[in-house]
Amino acid sequence: MSESVDKVRTFAIVSHGGAGKTSLAEAMLFTTGATTRLGKVDDNTSVMDFEPEEVSRKITISTAFYTFAWKKHSCTVIDTPGDFNFIAETKSSLQGADAALVVVDAIDGVKVQTEKVWEFAEELNLPRMVFISKMDRDRADFVKTVENIRQQLGSQCVPLTVPVGSAENFQGVVDVLTGKAFLYLHGESGKFEVKEAPADALKLAAQYKELLVENVCEANDDLLEKYLEGQELTQEEIVGGLRGAVLAGRLIPIACGSGTANVGTAQVLDIIVDCFPSPLDRGSRKGMALDGTSEEVREPDPAAPFSGVVIKTISDPYAGRLSVVRIFSGTMKPDATVFNSTKKSKERYGQLLRIKGKAQEGIPEAGPGDIVAVAKLKETTTGDTLCDEKNPVVFSFPELPAAVYSLAIEPKSKGDEDKIFSSLARLMEEDLALKMERNDETKEMILSGMGEIHIEATIDKLKRKFGVEVNLRLPKVPYKETIKGKARVQGKYKKQTGGRGQYGDCWIEMEPLPRGEGFQFVDKIVGGVIPRQYIPAVEKGIVEAAQEGVLAGYPVVDFKVDLVDGSYHAVDSSEMAFKIAGSMAFKKAVADAKPTLLEPIMQLEVVIPDDCLGDVIGDLNSRRGKVLGMDSQGSKQIVRAQVPLAEMLKYAPDLRSMTAGRGMFTMKFSHYEEVPAQLQEKIIDAAKAEKAEKG
Repeated sequence: MSESVDKVRTFAIVSHGGAGKTSLAEAMLFTTGATTRLGKVDDNTSVMDFEPEEVSRKITISTAFYTFAWKKHSCTVIDTPGDFNFIAETKSSLQGADAALVVVDAIDGVKVQTEKVWEFAEELNLPRMVFISKMDRDRADFVKTVENIRQQLGSQCVPLTVPVGSAENFQGVVDVLTGKAFLYLHGESGKFEVKEAPADALKLAAQYKELLVENVCEANDDLLEKYLEGQELTQEEIVGGLRGAVLAGRLIPIACGSGTANVGTAQVLDIIVDCFPSPLDRGSRKGMALDGTSEEVREPDPAAPFSGVVIKTISDPYAGRLSVVRIFSGTMKPDATVFNSTKKSKERYGQLLRIKGKAQEGIPEAGPGDIVAVAKLKETTTGDTLCDEKNPVVFSFPELPAAVYSLAIEPKSKGDEDKIFSSLARLMEEDLALKMERNDETKEMILSGMGEIHIEATIDKLKRKFGVEVNLRLPKVPYKETIKGKARVQGKYKKQTGGRGQYGDCWIEMEPLPRGEGFQFVDKIVGGVIPRQYIPAVEKGIVEAAQEGVLAGYPVVDFKVDLVDGSYHAVDSSEMAFKIAGSMAFKKAVADAKPTLLEPIMQLEVVIPDDCLGDVIGDLNSRRGKVLGMDSQGSKQIVRAQVPLAEMLKYAPDLRSMTAGRGMFTMKFSHYEEVPAQLQEKIIDAAKAEKAEKG
């Protein structure tokens, strides 16, 4: 490892989608000489957004990594997705970061996803800085955006640089502490001249300097004492205290610029190496012993036992699986065996790779703070701990958001079902937010994810990587049928052909059972009117017939059948005849016993901002929902309700538009309830039409 650990900076760029994260990452790579031209998302020349699904949508879907050098420091940037559909990817990637660079655009300010990823960074106690992007765009407003940031994200956010001009007149930035202006030359080169700052920019810088000094002093007792006594602090003292304040979270510096125009990038890089933590600053990592009873601690020391966590898995149909590892302690070298303490298995790998966008290069070793990749680990998936077998440790990994949007998936070509399952299993290794299951009741394959774009991008990837094409549609609702009344009927099957005939005759009494009780069969035959050996056949006939009810062909549940009478023929009776008789009796009895439809009811929990409460409750009522209760949690409301599944198939996108993306929900099955009479007709007609279509 060429760099000493105190010269390592590993940080994630996070924000709302479209704020300019990838453009800033591209500007950093070009400014540091890691790339030879400035990659652009809009021109499809980005080094960080290289997957075809990202290029076509012009959004980051998959976290990308790049390690570059700046002022004798080794910096690894983690470029994360900002769209809610890919929030799980962002949350797992952040486990590899020591700091977060939060991008806020100068026109729209702090948006919903920015708040979400800010919360993630806060949970991990990551030092942060904010970059106000798009200063060269029309309507860019630095002062207003700073106010918005301080209001939404906290008053510890204070500018370290201010802009010179804005929109088409944006020329560069002024350092708040020194008053120096960095005026950029045109042409996206990233080159600048250091000059005297214009009066208006200098005035703005002076306003923020006072705020900056206050925040720096609050994190340092010696400086605070001096400051409160009214003594002037020297430039060296302020700069010296700045890093400590950022590491302590007492100060979150704000810088500004434009990623696409490559203005202000060098100053951001300077703040990263000057103020962001090294692995040493972040200190030891706590994990658990293998038996889960005692704590294990790992120091960020290259000589310590090796430990790290897999923060991402890249699945490639040709190269196989690539595991991206953040190293916490020790040193990794090529051609080694590591212990997966999560799965309790040994793993062997060959090359040790440094990731540079879509490319990788072999390296001789890596240590604390580094993010590296190894290929073809057999058992390892995202979230697993890799470590030295003689010194095992297990690190915790966060629970990722649950999938909230489901679609039924079927192959375009007959016989591709197995291929779909195996290919999706590979994509699910890469994307932990995807879920796949076969619904036994509706006989459908259900693919679940975070939203429509998530599922669409997965389907695009399925076609590109594995050559599998599928159709998508809303899943069927697994309705059931039951009875509300009682019936006594005869089922008689009599068939006389040339030789031996068929004869089975039974009388049954049917009545409803309480919801969820299933099916009960009671043998009440006396006097041998039906011989013992034929009674199970009657039950079997009923069970099979109950798979398809008389109303709409859905399974019949929650009923009891008493077998009370019947007759048989010494020669012509058989198990088959009594099975058919039981089936005939069942169909007649259901038709006579007031059949009705049941629908699944879901237990729903919605977390929303206060100002969306009325809209969300009104919407739940319109979905035939019953609100069971509400709780407050800070500025958020938690609404608990029961809602029919039929009304919830498109709830994920609807809630997002209702709450401007600020609402989250979880949902699980609760119970079955009768469908209101006015809706039963529609469901029955639709089921009959589908049956007729299938012929």
